[in-house]
Amino acid sequence: MTVDLEKYFARIGWEGESAPTAATLRSLHRAHILGIPFENLDVVTGSVPSLDVGELQAKLVDSSRGGYCFEHSSLFAAVLDELGFGVTRLTGRVRVGARAGEIRPRTHMVLAVQVPGESGRHLVDVGFGSIGGLLEPLPMIPGEAREAAGRTHRLVVEEADGPAPVWVLQARTGEAWEDQHAFTLDPVPAPDLTMSNWFVATYPRSPFRRFYLQRTRTADHVRLDGKTFTHTDAAGTTTAREIESPEELVELLASEFGINPPPGVAAAF
Repeated sequence: MTVDLEKYFARIGWEGESAPTAATLRSLHRAHILGIPFENLDVVTGSVPSLDVGELQAKLVDSSRGGYCFEHSSLFAAVLDELGFGVTRLTGRVRVGARAGEIRPRTHMVLAVQVPGESGRHLVDVGFGSIGGLLEPLPMIPGEAREAAGRTHRLVVEEADGPAPVWVLQARTGEAWEDQHAFTLDPVPAPDLTMSNWFVATYPRSPFRRFYLQRTRTADHVRLDGKTFTHTDAAGTTTAREIESPEELVELLASEFGINPPPGVAAAF
């Protein structure tokens, strides 16, 4: 099954030219992030999110729902495939928040995208959710910094023990560069994505077994981590408060994240 592009474009509020160009890729990437929230409510309520394209469309496009990285990137990859881009599915290790020397599993999905007629590829990451994530695709040129709406990123390449170099996405924080995630360029087939998705959703110590939602908006960013709701404004000022009841949670999901929650969310609070 393919994505209904008209419905998808309407969902993210996009009205651009659908030719497979760099400009199309940039504007679609930004519109997707602003249009569809990052959320893990299916995992919290006890199910494993589907990566089937039809079910992704039903959830992320036809309903007032979002998803986590495997869902976002799988949907976006299907859209780009249909538009004629060259898409390679990849997995990586989240580094932000990791302890020194800690090696995390490959629990993040990103895309390497080729624009027809152009050399090089772009890192596409619509499913990171974090305030340190990309708003627009990043040309895969090591060391070249790019700014988009106040966020600055670069890619660096590390020497690896194995044959595949490790690419690291970094975000500028003040005067420092902070690792966000690391990946290699070996393509990841669908069965491996299914396995990684299942692990993230079912592993007892997975961070996604608790409420974890984020939404990037035009002028601010909101996050729910467990029962802590955080708001960051355009100036970078952050305020936080605790959610006290299931009723407050359901209201917050609608008002701040634009989500109509599935059954069982209140009971999982």
